[in-house]
Amino acid sequence: MEKFTTLTGIAAPMPLVNIDTDMIIPKQFLKTIERSGLGKNLFDEMRYTQDGAEIPDFVLNQPAYRKSQIIIAGDNFGCGSSREHAPWALLDFGIRCVISTSFADIFFNNCFKNGILPVVLPQEAVDHLMDDARKGENARVTVDLDSQTVTASDGKSFRFEVDAFKKHCLLNGLDDIGLTMEKASAIDAYEAKTAATRPWA
Repeated sequence: MEKFTTLTGIAAPMPLVNIDTDMIIPKQFLKTIERSGLGKNLFDEMRYTQDGAEIPDFVLNQPAYRKSQIIIAGDNFGCGSSREHAPWALLDFGIRCVISTSFADIFFNNCFKNGILPVVLPQEAVDHLMDDARKGENARVTVDLDSQTVTASDGKSFRFEVDAFKKHCLLNGLDDIGLTMEKASAIDAYEAKTAATRPWA
């Protein structure tokens, strides 16, 4: 998993509330267990018409936001079914951070396990960042996980809270497999001891 330390990037304003996982990645794209290739179908029903043409008004189709790495979203982002494909699609598109006033619990935890930082901020802070994001590609937002701050293009900074263990994992690029591999020497020692004392096991 890629480390998350400091990110400065274009923020796409998505003021909709209750953006659910089916909106993030519709059910017809859940047939794969591959994490790559889902970015092209991110927000598919909002990005494209039924015949596959781009919908110009959708934020990620607008020239200023095609390379967004941050989403400023309305309340309750990631609600709905508990599909891990949702953070996979966001990450494959290039989104590394989503900022909202609240997230659905399962989606929130899945983000951390896939290298995406979900940031919870008060409504006033999200409103400020939303307005800032509407300025376009020159209004870059900086998210610093170590200092736990989000800084708008005008220099105004907001502090967020994050679980210490989740922060450690993101800063060091550790998913569940990575955490296990940190204990590789202890696991090897246990296996060697078991082989010597209980060779039948």
